[in-house]
Amino acid sequence: MKEFKLGELFCGPGGIAYGAKKASIEIEDFKIIHEWANDYDADTCETYRHNICPESPESVICGDVRKLDIDQLSPIDALAFGFPCNDFSQVGEQKGFNGTFGPLYTYGVKVLNKFQPSWFFAENVGGLKSANDGGALKQILNDLKDAGYNIYPHLYKFEEYGVPQARHRIIIIGIRKDLPFVFAPPSPLEYKDINNSAKNAIENPPIPDNAFNNELTRQSVQVVERLKHIKPGENAFNANLPEHLQLNVKGARISQIYKRLHPDKPAYTVTGSGGGGTHIYHYSEHRALTNRERARLQTFPDDYLFKGTKESVRKQIGMAVPPRGAQIILEAVLKTFAGIPYKSVECNVKA
Repeated sequence: MKEFKLGELFCGPGGIAYGAKKASIEIEDFKIIHEWANDYDADTCETYRHNICPESPESVICGDVRKLDIDQLSPIDALAFGFPCNDFSQVGEQKGFNGTFGPLYTYGVKVLNKFQPSWFFAENVGGLKSANDGGALKQILNDLKDAGYNIYPHLYKFEEYGVPQARHRIIIIGIRKDLPFVFAPPSPLEYKDINNSAKNAIENPPIPDNAFNNELTRQSVQVVERLKHIKPGENAFNANLPEHLQLNVKGARISQIYKRLHPDKPAYTVTGSGGGGTHIYHYSEHRALTNRERARLQTFPDDYLFKGTKESVRKQIGMAVPPRGAQIILEAVLKTFAGIPYKSVECNVKA
C-alpha cells in the first residue's frame, strides 16, 4: 500500500482533509493520511481536530503561518494549501500581492522546498487570474515550478461536478518533476446527471431536528417584509420592492444582497463574511439559511460538527473547500499515481 502523508497550511475546518479521506476509501492501495495541519483561527482548528484527527489533536498547530517553525514539522509526502483568497477575490478591493494576505502563498512554497513532497494541491479564487493585472498568478505558478514541480492549474466550476453551488476556484495540482506522472483535471461529464439543485441539497434527506449547527437566524420584521417581495433567484436590487423596503445604496450593487436561492438551480457562492443581506436566503421561507443548510451546500455531511459561535461557524463554512469537490480532484491524483485511467479534460489555465 502506498500512503501519502498529508500536511496542510491554511487548513480551514477540513474540507480538503475530509475529501482526502473519502478519496482514500475509493482508491485501493493508495491512501492520503493526515500528518499535520496549520490554521490561525482557534475555532477552525478545533473543528478540524474534532472531525479529522481526534486521536492526534496535537497534530493541528494553531497559529499565524508567519510564525510557524517549518523546521519542526514532520516530513510529508503531499501538501495542501488553500492560501487566503481575500486579496485576490473579485469581491472587494483585490489588492493582490499588495494586500496582507496575497504573499502568504510563499509559506507553501517554503514547505515544498523543504520537504519536496510527491505532489501538492493549492487552491484559490477564480479572481486570482486577474489580480495584479494577471501578474499574481504568473508569479505564483513560476514560484511553484521553481520549487521543483510540474504544475497543472485549472479553473474548476464545482457546480459542474455535482456540488450544489456555483463556486469557481483555481486549483493547482503539482507533481514533483522527477516523478513519471502527468496529471489531468477530471472531466465534469461524469457528474452531469447529478441533481445539484439547492432544494435537493437542503431537503433530501430532511435535516434531522437535532442536527449540529442548525440554529435559525432571527430576522427583523423589515427583513421578513422585504423577503416577501423577493422571488426565488431575485435580490434586493432586481426585485419589485415597495419604496420603503428598497435599499439606499450608492455605487456598487452586489447581486447577492438579500438574494433568494432558486430551488431548481445550484446555490450561489457560499461566503464566509459579510453584513446584512449576505447570509443566503431560503427559496420559499422568509429567512436566512441555517449554518447546517449552508454546510449542505458545501457538501459537508450532517455529522460534521463545527465548533464556535454561530458567526464563527458561518465563516468556517464559507471559507472551506467543498469536500465533494476536493474528493473528486484527489481521486484523480491518486488514480494518476496508481496508473488507473479516468476521463479527463485539458487544463484551462495557462501554466
